[in-house]
Amino acid sequence: MTERPLDTDIPSPARIYDLWLGGKDNYEIDRVVSEQILAAVPELPVLARTNREFLGRAVRYMAGEAGIRQFLDIGTGIPTANNTHQVAQSVAPDSHVVYVDNDPMVLAHARALLRSAPDGTTAFIDADLREPDKILAAVRDLLDFDHPIGLTLLGVVDFLPDTGEAASIIRTLLAPMAPGSHLAISHGLVGTQLDEGVRHWNESGGSPMTLRTLEEVTGFFDGLDLLEPGVVALPRWRPVPETLYADREAVYYAGVGRKS
Repeated sequence: MTERPLDTDIPSPARIYDLWLGGKDNYEIDRVVSEQILAAVPELPVLARTNREFLGRAVRYMAGEAGIRQFLDIGTGIPTANNTHQVAQSVAPDSHVVYVDNDPMVLAHARALLRSAPDGTTAFIDADLREPDKILAAVRDLLDFDHPIGLTLLGVVDFLPDTGEAASIIRTLLAPMAPGSHLAISHGLVGTQLDEGVRHWNESGGSPMTLRTLEEVTGFFDGLDLLEPGVVALPRWRPVPETLYADREAVYYAGVGRKS
């Protein structure tokens, strides 16, 4: 992997997300934009934590009840606690995980994502979600498409402005995957307090975000068996006793679907 230079004049969603999770890998531009966004939506650090918790519950379900041993995590973000391979390998130590991201800061930290359990593997691909064919070509050497794969797209489809293109990319990624593969998506809803926060973000010069309706987000699971309880607020997707903020209204929704 070749590390690209960091652009510290443009805010990074990965760095701001890491900031909200308590991380230190951020720059002045990230902190300025974060303050502007938090002035409009002060509970976004809560959202970041609930999104991370959803990842844990979804991957734990896939590796446990669904018996999946391969995972493709696109839009990885800066490594923090309970990364996909840590969750999956805590359930099934022989799990294989491939991470995909194109943020230079994430790339700089990719080594932390490659610390696999001895019986499993992890790998990192420098690519963009907008390049599904490139991702699939690289992943074919790392995962076995004759067996189910768990695909996670958490907080990343928001950065695809065209809903039709986003749905096409998701279909392209799922098409070669075996029956029993699962898709997990989390996405922000339009018409909520997120609207103002996203407006500030889009004015900051960073990669623009697009919020969608619940129907549009649910539409990304077309052709899949949408698991109960459907597309719901992050903390309400199969909460466990330790789930944070399960009683709050959320502006970010998530679901998991199974390919039959």
